[in-house]
Amino acid sequence: MTGERDLRALLSGMRPERNEGRFVFTTVPGAVPDGLTPVVTVAEPEGRTLVVPQEEADRAGLAYDYVAGWITLRVHSALDAVGLTAAVATALAQAGLSCNVVAGFHHDHLFVPHDATDEALRRLRALADQA
Repeated sequence: MTGERDLRALLSGMRPERNEGRFVFTTVPGAVPDGLTPVVTVAEPEGRTLVVPQEEADRAGLAYDYVAGWITLRVHSALDAVGLTAAVATALAQAGLSCNVVAGFHHDHLFVPHDATDEALRRLRALADQA
């Protein structure tokens, strides 16, 4: 099940899709607390980073300062593909949008400022059309 490596094919076929909801990055010192369903978990020496729905973080009393929209690139990208992250980040940076990228086995996931998710989708679709 190898993914796509050709940058042109990756860009033209990325089919960005919005996942509904508001997501936040937070950190906890140990295991994932009960009641949380993280969409991303990263173990770091300073703590466990979690990306969770905002309402779950609020219920759990977890601190956060970045509320994101979640966009999935539907193309199956190979983990060793070169250039997709750079192209996407550049297109969004040119629009003044931050982008936190997480690679899953099958797809790349982008976390962008929630209020700018629609603009990010427009920019990504334009990038795909140009490819």
